[in-house]
Amino acid sequence: MNGVYLEKLQNDDREQFIKDNQEAFNYGALEEFGLRDDHFEEEGEIISRKTIETSIDSGEALRIMLDGRKIGGAVVKVCGEKGELDLLFVSPKEHSKGIGFAAWQAIEKRYPDVKVWETFTPYFEKRNIHFYVNRCGFKIAEFFNKYHPDPNEPDMCDEDGQFEDGMFRFEKRMDGDKK
Repeated sequence: MNGVYLEKLQNDDREQFIKDNQEAFNYGALEEFGLRDDHFEEEGEIISRKTIETSIDSGEALRIMLDGRKIGGAVVKVCGEKGELDLLFVSPKEHSKGIGFAAWQAIEKRYPDVKVWETFTPYFEKRNIHFYVNRCGFKIAEFFNKYHPDPNEPDMCDEDGQFEDGMFRFEKRMDGDKK
């Protein structure tokens, strides 16, 4: 999509970035579960302020822009040839317009030395699963659940965890599908 580009997050936009991220994540969960959702990290939020702040502080936060308007954001962590897409969100008002895909392409272009990208999404985020697998070329690499916990966050998918029913780990190899 023409007009989509990335800008580094400015300090004076940090608070709005957090609110925009929470709105986008809440929209996805409420779309899937309605008001019966029980996947909240903190009162009324699918993703907590602390989670977003930790992500911003440990990676590079980027604003997704369209013709000068802030319409989403991303946080990436790059270490050599490995990249992690920690957060990616687009305003629900802008969904289904190709903006997320254009933003992903801009991220790939911004980090040409990354050979393997990784990201995660909850099992219930059908839009995200479609987006990463069918649009962006990621492969499902792992499905974390109570029978196969994430070694880095073993409590995330247990009976008391936020994602009791599981999380997908996606991987995209920039050299094709070679393992």
